[in-house]
Amino acid sequence: MMRSLYSGISGLKVHQTKMDVIGNNISNVSTIGFRAGSANFTDVFYQTTQSASGPNTATGAAGTNAIQIGLGANLSSINVDLSGTGATQRTDRGMDIMINGDAFLIVQSNGNTYFTKSGLLDIDANGTLYCMTNGATVLGWSVDENGDVRKDIARPLNLMGGENAYSNPTATTQATMSGNIDREDPLVAYSEDGSGYITSVNFFDNLGNSYQAKLSIMKASDETDSVYTVKVVDVLGPDGKSILKKETTDDNGNPIYESTEQTINFGGEDLSYNVDADGEIIFDDANWPTLTFNGSTGAFTSVSSEDGQKLNLLLNDGSSTDNSFPLSGLDIDFSNLTMYATDGNSSVQPVRGDKLNHNGAGNEAGNLQGFSIQTDGKIYGVYSNGEKKLLGQIAVATFANPSGLEAVGDSMYAATMNSGDFDGIGIDISEVGKFSIGALEMSDVDLATEFVNMITTQRAFQANSRVITTSDSMLEELVNLKR
Repeated sequence: MMRSLYSGISGLKVHQTKMDVIGNNISNVSTIGFRAGSANFTDVFYQTTQSASGPNTATGAAGTNAIQIGLGANLSSINVDLSGTGATQRTDRGMDIMINGDAFLIVQSNGNTYFTKSGLLDIDANGTLYCMTNGATVLGWSVDENGDVRKDIARPLNLMGGENAYSNPTATTQATMSGNIDREDPLVAYSEDGSGYITSVNFFDNLGNSYQAKLSIMKASDETDSVYTVKVVDVLGPDGKSILKKETTDDNGNPIYESTEQTINFGGEDLSYNVDADGEIIFDDANWPTLTFNGSTGAFTSVSSEDGQKLNLLLNDGSSTDNSFPLSGLDIDFSNLTMYATDGNSSVQPVRGDKLNHNGAGNEAGNLQGFSIQTDGKIYGVYSNGEKKLLGQIAVATFANPSGLEAVGDSMYAATMNSGDFDGIGIDISEVGKFSIGALEMSDVDLATEFVNMITTQRAFQANSRVITTSDSMLEELVNLKR
């Protein structure tokens, strides 16, 4: 009888613990990346009052089973399934990530390495990527001098420090002419004194300064409608002033132009020019390159250059340390132009970069404005000049037994002997899955299940309390026998 009292007490204890687990699950129904726990029981040591015996062939007696009395229940484990991926909560926030795969983010807090399912990320005041759920820094791999991810020891990702704060300028090396030249356009009619159809090509030099090359397109002669000369009218610097003429001022502030002979190279030809007293640029018998169309179809045929499609514009030989042009010059592609009849108006739109992928477009120097995280964990800096630069990659960790991790609070887990070790490097998320950007992993708590568990636990607790009160009543009857 005394055994039933202690069995009832053990039942109360384990069901109270189970209610604690249920209460913790329900309280974390909205916690990002939370995984519900489940309490599991086991029966305890049995008191054997009679051992089992086998059949006796001599006497013909049958065998008997052991007679054992159980001594209650114990808590065997509280299981948390940390494998796989939970339900998705869409946030549309670019710094929120969700792990699609059996992996964990690697974080560091107070010098210790932990693991988490919470992908609520942001950048702190020092430019370091951290998890907003627990304030721990997120670990990953940095980028080497070639711009490639260096997958060595996982370290805190400082995304705004050093060279990451800006994007280096690059010179424009390619430009593309797109549009239509209408032979009936009066601007392209041949004239010795005419200016022709003027179009401007914008580009950047090696330092990120912006320039503008002004070109003139005009019929090569009165006898042709499909061959046009392409001339350089001027090249304007970042201040909007011509860089082809050297300008000074007299004592009264009037401009004075140096009239020494100067040279540019266009289409492979060295072209000499002088600047008159009025600042007009005069080319001496320049052999300008030509642009030719098919007179019947209006399709582009060629330009007079080595490759038949591009004309290279170069101001000097690239030996000057303060060169204002790209060292290899600017290649201008004319092969996208047509010569169709329209309304008598030509329309040519120059753009930086080649016609296929806009390679060689160049850019000015840019300041870091934001970040973009890709599904493979690579983080790109977004700069004011429109450029993107790889800054690092988020690493993840996997374990042979994820449920063997030990919760330390703040949605973090520590590795244990039963989970498997962390090698300090981590793996690429692409090996086990991918990240979902603009989403978070929801708690996997099922309220319906928890409420049912709460009811059954309450009834089980109530039943065990009845065992105690009933045993007490029986003891009371036994004590009253002396009466």
